[in-house]
Amino acid sequence: MPAFVICGPTAVGKGTIVRELLAAQPNMWLSVSATTRTPREGERDGTDYYFVSPQRFDELIADGDMLEWATVHGVHRYGTPRTAVDEAMAKGKIVILEVDLDGARQIRASMPSAHQIFISPPTFEDLETRLETRGTEGPSERARRLETARVEMAAKDEFDSIVINDDVARATGEILSIMTQIK
Repeated sequence: MPAFVICGPTAVGKGTIVRELLAAQPNMWLSVSATTRTPREGERDGTDYYFVSPQRFDELIADGDMLEWATVHGVHRYGTPRTAVDEAMAKGKIVILEVDLDGARQIRASMPSAHQIFISPPTFEDLETRLETRGTEGPSERARRLETARVEMAAKDEFDSIVINDDVARATGEILSIMTQIK
């Protein structure tokens, strides 16, 4: 079974759907990213992130052991280690990689067998409403996230499947159905 890439714009409900998928299917495994930043209080190495030095991150890239990676906010790097994904797949786990658009594109190049699923809002206006009502970002941050969302929405045809999140339970069920059909 291939790995499954989950991607979509801000506030579309990716995290909620992934949590529902993990609860519905005990054989699923969510990839853990590596990062060069230091752990925050309560974070555990190997559970929340793999915390690595910048030098180790460079080695992972040089060895081809990053399915995807990026520098975030010009400071710290984050990426998906290939070895952990390969090990989970070898154990028969259904692997989920929750990444952004750039990460999905890198995974398409580094692991073309991965099935890529784009989670879309019913309309862009719904996305704007969701982002505003969750109240976690100020106006300038919302505007920045919505501009990124426009770019992401324009790229949805690059994905193998598009699932509209008009209802979390329905969207989760549709993704589970896709996963059972892909072998």
